[in-house]
Amino acid sequence: MSRFSVSLMLASTVALLPLGQAVAADNNGSGAWFVPKAAQPATPAVHHHAAAAPTVPVASQNAAGVDDGASDEGEGDAPQQAPAILPLPAVPSSPAVPREDAPPPLTLGLISVQGVMQLSTAAQEMQQVLGARRDRLAQQVQKEEAAWREEQQKLQVQARSLTSDQLQLRVRHLQERRAKDQHDFGNQARIIQEAYQVAFHQIERVLEQRDGIIAKVAAAHGMNLILHAEQAVLHVDGQDITEEVADRLNKVLPHVFIPADGVDPEVLAKSGKMPTTADEERMMQAAQQPPALAQTPAAGSVVRRH
Repeated sequence: MSRFSVSLMLASTVALLPLGQAVAADNNGSGAWFVPKAAQPATPAVHHHAAAAPTVPVASQNAAGVDDGASDEGEGDAPQQAPAILPLPAVPSSPAVPREDAPPPLTLGLISVQGVMQLSTAAQEMQQVLGARRDRLAQQVQKEEAAWREEQQKLQVQARSLTSDQLQLRVRHLQERRAKDQHDFGNQARIIQEAYQVAFHQIERVLEQRDGIIAKVAAAHGMNLILHAEQAVLHVDGQDITEEVADRLNKVLPHVFIPADGVDPEVLAKSGKMPTTADEERMMQAAQQPPALAQTPAAGSVVRRH
């Protein structure tokens, strides 16, 4: 069964002040929270000091490297060249394909992934817990931004009464404080984002595995093709399996594991306390190998599964 692209967009966004540039950079400058990094467009670098290079007109050239600009006047006089005659190597003929059984008749089903997530108790728990952490981080960023601006204003007032060395020292300390805050807040934003990915991936796997809820519900109704409900203009009763999938999801996965507040998911993965995404990749690679190779894993490797 084809893999569904499940994406959950949290509605609330946080407008961070300049101190939160590191936090925004962690989200590729998009301002959106909890969007997988790979899904976000890279922000083009901006060069403030580079002057625009003067454009130099270049005469167009034909395929032979000859300047076409010089041939405009006498274009009607020049004889046109005949197309080149090239070798034509022989190619093998395609053998006839033996007749095979026709595919089964199409039985269509529809699902709204967004609707499933809205009905999922696990998804609601994820939004509530991680949304609260995100809001607390935003408040910390705003508080530190206000304190940093206050210190900056004080330094501007005291600048005339300070020596050059004293002023430079105060400025350096202020810059170091700002750099440390940006690093710390950016790291906290990454931890929250990765905690979201850990939680969301649990829902994604339960729904999308080959023997997952979507596949089982579809098989129960004899459906062999499931499309996103948003792509359908018209459908009949019984084709939409959104509510049934959501009901079964709430029974199978009413809650999700969310790393504790402040716990770095990457550090947790290295602790060996639970399987990781690296284990999942190894299992997928093993499933794609021939049976003879899949039965003889490398020595010392342990394939763990939830």
